[in-house]
Amino acid sequence: MLRRTLLRTGAVAAAGSLWQGAARASSGPGPYGPLGPPGPDGLALPPGFTGRVVARSGRRVAGLSWHAAPDGGACFPDGDGWIYVSNSEIPLFGGASALRFAADGTIRDAYRVLSGTDLNCAGGATPWGTWLSCEEAPRGRVFECDPYGGRAARPRLAMGRFKHEAAACDPVREVVYLTEDQPDGCFYRFRPRYWGDLTEGALEVLTTSGAWKPVPHPAAPLNATRHQVPDARHFDGGEGCHYLGDVCYFTTKGDNRVWAYHADTGRLDVLYDAAAPLSGVDNITAAASGELFVAEDGGDMEINVITPGRTAEPFLRLEGHGGSEITGPAFSPDGGRLYFSSQRGRTGGAGGLDGHTFEVTGPFHR
Repeated sequence: MLRRTLLRTGAVAAAGSLWQGAARASSGPGPYGPLGPPGPDGLALPPGFTGRVVARSGRRVAGLSWHAAPDGGACFPDGDGWIYVSNSEIPLFGGASALRFAADGTIRDAYRVLSGTDLNCAGGATPWGTWLSCEEAPRGRVFECDPYGGRAARPRLAMGRFKHEAAACDPVREVVYLTEDQPDGCFYRFRPRYWGDLTEGALEVLTTSGAWKPVPHPAAPLNATRHQVPDARHFDGGEGCHYLGDVCYFTTKGDNRVWAYHADTGRLDVLYDAAAPLSGVDNITAAASGELFVAEDGGDMEINVITPGRTAEPFLRLEGHGGSEITGPAFSPDGGRLYFSSQRGRTGGAGGLDGHTFEVTGPFHR
């Protein structure tokens, strides 16, 4: 596949347009080398990497029946081990579950952290060690969950009622960025009254001028949040988002773009805008090196890596999972393991009853 530069950059102008430049890079090897042949579970990896399935929908793992349609996820430190939390994107009976790992990677426990919610798609981790699980449903909610299983999950209604996709916390400006999965969705930020407590606060939307304006009625009893501010900037199907080093990266599936919002300056860049190698942009995370790992919803069923040098190349591929999508990429706290799921697995069933959750171990750049 061709290695492509990330095409467009520019600031948000008063008219809402982007100054756009373009560049191309020649073909060549990716930062981790070519992909090898797929293993028994269909996973193709670069040299030096190994993978395994750690959970499958409907099958027991450490005493828990793993949920259907695994989606967004994140990792949390747990003594000398770690925890991986995963959402369940099914209607009415969704929620989230957790896998607890020992230092050697053994699964020690599995348990639910959220139950009885609707279409839990993506979300995001907080700096204070909780998981924000987002409902991708009309008038969807954000639930704050305890990944360690000690406290009940709570809805954070001040964060708005809309088709939530993902969340990313900015500890410098003390805000939470939020994406909306609608063809005319918006990019929001939530300013809690007290950082670390999401019970109260102000929901704001990015406008075409680059300013943030308050959403008058976050509960949206009559008018959708995305329609309440006349000059709100609209995005074509907001998906994953991830904050790293004063930048919130987020994806939009309708136009297959990866965006970069520079929180320190207010500049908005289109970081990736090409048909290949990355197609069907969805969940996004980052390695300690600053490399972005972007999952595909369909496409070639790949996770692509976008380097700081502004090139994109496949990092892994799933063969035989053509009716599925890749979800929930997240690194273990030490950066040595990457977790993700094939939401519908090999069978591709609409209910996600064959979901596979994977772990990849190897020499990730740190």
